[in-house]
Amino acid sequence: MAQEYLISKAKLDELEKELDYLKSVKRQEMAAVIKEALSHGDLSENSEYDEAKNSQAIMEAHITELEKMLQNARVIDESAITTDHVTIGVKVKVLFVDDDEEEEYEIVSSGEADAMKNRISDESPLGAALVGHKAGDDVVAETPGGELKIRVIEISKMDF
Repeated sequence: MAQEYLISKAKLDELEKELDYLKSVKRQEMAAVIKEALSHGDLSENSEYDEAKNSQAIMEAHITELEKMLQNARVIDESAITTDHVTIGVKVKVLFVDDDEEEEYEIVSSGEADAMKNRISDESPLGAALVGHKAGDDVVAETPGGELKIRVIEISKMDF
């Protein structure tokens, strides 16, 4: 059985739109590029054809990946999210004890993680360490950069 993929409604809509675009528009564009490359003659020396076929294969692999992701997606029930502990769908304000620095993160599924926007996956070292903890808890996260001592300060719902 495939792993369930938790996802927000907004991300689900985004992935469905991307898949529809790839299947209905991009496939036709790619077919036209391949047809054009074929018209240039000898395939053994036709780098345009090889490049077009490689691009098509990459696109088809991405389509397959999106289809599997959507098939195994479960939309997060926003109304069921509570702020009594860290879980997907919450913002968590933390204090890095050693640095005395505060930071706020949104805990999201792996497909929605974006370090530039402080959206961390529940499967990342920091996210996994925080999941299940309550405000006031002290947490130790084992990261590739070393051990981080963290205090959970506040938990609130994300804006979906």
